[in-house]
Amino acid sequence: MKKIVYCIALSTSIFAAISACKKSSEESTTDVSADYPNIKAAFGDNINLNALENYSKQTIPAYITRDNTNSNPITDKGATLGRVLFYDKNLSKNNTISCASCHKQDFAFGDNAIASVGVNGTTGRHSMRLVNARFSLEGKFFWDERAANLEAQTVMPIQDHKEMGFSGTNGDENFSALITKLQNIKYYQEFFKFVYGDATVTQVRIQNALAQFVRSIQSFDSKYDAGRATAPNDQANFANFTAQENTGKNLFLTPPVFDATGTRTAGGLGCAGCHRPPEFDIDPNSLNNGIIGVIGTTGIDLTNTKSPTLRNVGRANGNENGPFMHTGNLATLQNVIGHYGTINIAPGNNNLDPKLRPNGMGQKLNLTANEVNAVIAFIRTLDGNDVYTNKKWASPFL
Repeated sequence: MKKIVYCIALSTSIFAAISACKKSSEESTTDVSADYPNIKAAFGDNINLNALENYSKQTIPAYITRDNTNSNPITDKGATLGRVLFYDKNLSKNNTISCASCHKQDFAFGDNAIASVGVNGTTGRHSMRLVNARFSLEGKFFWDERAANLEAQTVMPIQDHKEMGFSGTNGDENFSALITKLQNIKYYQEFFKFVYGDATVTQVRIQNALAQFVRSIQSFDSKYDAGRATAPNDQANFANFTAQENTGKNLFLTPPVFDATGTRTAGGLGCAGCHRPPEFDIDPNSLNNGIIGVIGTTGIDLTNTKSPTLRNVGRANGNENGPFMHTGNLATLQNVIGHYGTINIAPGNNNLDPKLRPNGMGQKLNLTANEVNAVIAFIRTLDGNDVYTNKKWASPFL
């Protein structure tokens, strides 16, 4: 009798296991996109809801430790929605400008124009490159750090009268009008349900999705990364570097020695004092770098103390992603190195970083042509390729 009961129980258990396996198999082959026809109609094969792009589990080198993600971790669903929002011109009041209009994939998500064009004029500062925005201890965003975090930053251009035009001023509608606008777009009804479980569009959901997408834009496929992966530290010579690149790296890392007049007498350039490897993010305690102009007008602007990472200031084809600085007034890396070579303390600049005014004097690095070329060669080893071509960061619109 016990054997019969045991056999029945075993059979029942096996049947249940087979049923569960069959159910799991059926679920795995379910076409999720069938429930979201408007997403399929709008984006075609550019977005596959059954096989989302990998945003959440990208490979990050072990030596990269800085991260400003905080309480909004990247998810594949959230970043996919963020990608759509990033490229959608519906986020501007007249449907002509998107986030990607000023942050172009071809330029490491920066702009090749000095000032970017918005719906009612141009931006007040040059558009900052967004690549590797996640990998920084500085949690604030914009050149002047006016956004407390990336989530806050994502909607501020939308709420700017000149940029995207939902400012609630100067005859603009306010942000709630944008929410209503998006709520009435069928693919957003489906996307918000797909990501958040219901179709409600909110500012917080927009911010979180955009921030997830921006933080997903990473670049670690450079010559520097290949060398750093096998080196014990940044100070060691990298086996894959040329002699010039290793020289440039040493100049970048080594602090200069100054005399009483602020003139370099020994050492390197000390770039790493502000642009800290291996992330090459800006030191959060940095003050301004001596460039205090304002685009298109007179006056001074002392509050610009943040910069993008130095990664991907150029591309594999040799071109640079200039112009540089918040004013876009330096066209090339050579111009940038030249600026730091001789710092002139402008009248009224009481916010110049101390590292640039040794002994109270504007630094004079006395750079040779060989030193300039070596530092530029090293900085160019930070250029990756994938960020410019990867589909998951490209426009999803047909």
